[in-house]
Amino acid sequence: MPRQRDPFPFPKHENDITFSGANDLQRIATFDKPTHLAQNDQPWCRLNETSTLASIRRSVMHYNKQAPKDSLDFHLKSIYDHHQEFMLSKNQTLYQKETLSQDHDHGRPLKNRVTYEEPPKQIDFKVWMNSQRNSLCSIQGAIESHHNASTNRGYSRKHDGGFYSI
Repeated sequence: MPRQRDPFPFPKHENDITFSGANDLQRIATFDKPTHLAQNDQPWCRLNETSTLASIRRSVMHYNKQAPKDSLDFHLKSIYDHHQEFMLSKNQTLYQKETLSQDHDHGRPLKNRVTYEEPPKQIDFKVWMNSQRNSLCSIQGAIESHHNASTNRGYSRKHDGGFYSI
């Protein structure tokens, strides 16, 4: 005997199909080329053939002569100074110069980034021209000093009574 009663109470829960009202599933359009041929086209080919620094370092042919040979070399290469940085954690004692310094004097690039240097700034000098010509004998506008033309023959006296000379 078939059941007459619905065992699930109201309200009935809706799923994606009944909520939107669409009963037909949409089919995703397939690509026009098979995968093994599409991998030879751009940009996939360019992205696949270009190596990153991490993938180069993982390859069999890569050799880094600066890499530490064992844990003692790794500890000795760290920037930890026991006399100035006492009682740091174990992780902080193993910090390496490459990861903390901004300059690239260690010779090992950490990322494939091009560093751009800013061009030197042009300094514009303003040339000031006096609109009226002053007399060479006038002391107006001269740089003040203990040597000037208003004193005896252009010389002034020293503290001991002698003359300054040019």
